[in-house]
Amino acid sequence: MLPGRRFRDALDYAARLHAEQRRKVDDTPYVAHLLAVTAIVLEHGGDEEEAIAALLHDAIEDQGGEATRCEIGARFGPGVLEIVEGCTDSDTTPKPPWRERKEAFLARLRDAKPSVRLVCAADKLHNCRCLARDLRRLGPALWEHFRGGREGTLWYHRAVVDTLSAHGPTPLLDELRRAVEELDRVAP
Repeated sequence: MLPGRRFRDALDYAARLHAEQRRKVDDTPYVAHLLAVTAIVLEHGGDEEEAIAALLHDAIEDQGGEATRCEIGARFGPGVLEIVEGCTDSDTTPKPPWRERKEAFLARLRDAKPSVRLVCAADKLHNCRCLARDLRRLGPALWEHFRGGREGTLWYHRAVVDTLSAHGPTPLLDELRRAVEELDRVAP
């Protein structure tokens, strides 16, 4: 897939939406995560709608809730919006308690369409890779950055793998499983 005008518009929109946002641990500009997730989606056969949704997968949750939802739908269409909504674990402020929010997301993921599962798996794969890298660098202090702490964060990533596994194996799911297993190995 060669990125078209819609993709370039989504890239610009995502960069502007997340311009001031940084990753939790190392202050990396958040757009780096969005680009990494998009690359993983494209490397695993994602189409333009899935790539656009990968760029925008955290937009509703982190950058404006309902107003952002409406703008994504108007600018990029119902297919992209459906994927982004499927990847959103909360769109309310304040967010529900962490464990409750994650359990609700996992329940929705069980019945999610393949496009949602693709973007979600790519997101979690990039997150696990970053967690393992940061854990090697920071040690146990890493867990202070996450509401679920060590146990909750590991539980959640294992549960995502288990939930996605119900739909059968994929190369991306295999990569995610290996990343979660590595995270388990390096987590003190």
